[in-house]
Amino acid sequence: MIRGIAGRWFVAVLAAASVLTSGCAYSVDPDELPGVYRNGKTGGEITLDSDGTFTATHLSTGEHADPDDFHGKWDFVDNGTLSDDFVYLDIDERGIGEVSGVHLYARGGGKIAFSTPDGSWSLVLTKVSAQ
Repeated sequence: MIRGIAGRWFVAVLAAASVLTSGCAYSVDPDELPGVYRNGKTGGEITLDSDGTFTATHLSTGEHADPDDFHGKWDFVDNGTLSDDFVYLDIDERGIGEVSGVHLYARGGGKIAFSTPDGSWSLVLTKVSAQ
């Protein structure tokens, strides 16, 4: 009896883990990316234009960085696996020692996020209108 309970528990844990893992990768259609995205808590906003340019207002590129306005070009990078695909923001007019490129990751449901490589920080923005 204990073996049966342990076996069912193990299967339940595996099923939950697979659902959580599959929820981390989202299929991205680059043609649907252009639009205005906003974070309701911070007021930060980014606009991805269909011509490959972007503008960002009141956004921070890191957990401890002050909000800033910046602009440049964006490009969808398809690495062949859903979890490795991202939007690369090439920020104009950045000098030595400043962040000149940033990754945005799709989170599904019209959401994109700035994330650190170790996953310790993420700013999620939600699409509010198409561009």
